[in-house]
Amino acid sequence: QVRLVESGGASVQAGGSLRLSCAASGLTAITNCMGWFRQVPGKQREGVAAIYSGGNTYYADSVEGRFTISQDNAKNTVDLQMDSLKPEDTAMYYCAADVCLFVGGRWPQPTEFGWTGQGTQVTVSS
Repeated sequence: QVRLVESGGASVQAGGSLRLSCAASGLTAITNCMGWFRQVPGKQREGVAAIYSGGNTYYADSVEGRFTISQDNAKNTVDLQMDSLKPEDTAMYYCAADVCLFVGGRWPQPTEFGWTGQGTQVTVSS
């Protein structure tokens, strides 16, 4: 059974930084993609960042250059370093994982991953 547990969410001022961490258990060797998406009540999920086999990464345009995703395979963790935070980054952040296939010239978005955690709240005040 796959279990993803997020941590690191907090309330910060705009311009600040946070580091989210996701501890995964129950993954198999074929689980080759992990990532983060976020959701604000009443809005659709938004893929934030993902890392795929071979070290390929995805970042949403809205976070490119500010957020960095990293993975520690030995510890089964995936982190999201968030710098220069903006009020519009306020959301519940979810860790996600799956067995991803590169099909049609694209990897799946983190919103499409099958396993998700319970989420951790990030609030950025102006």
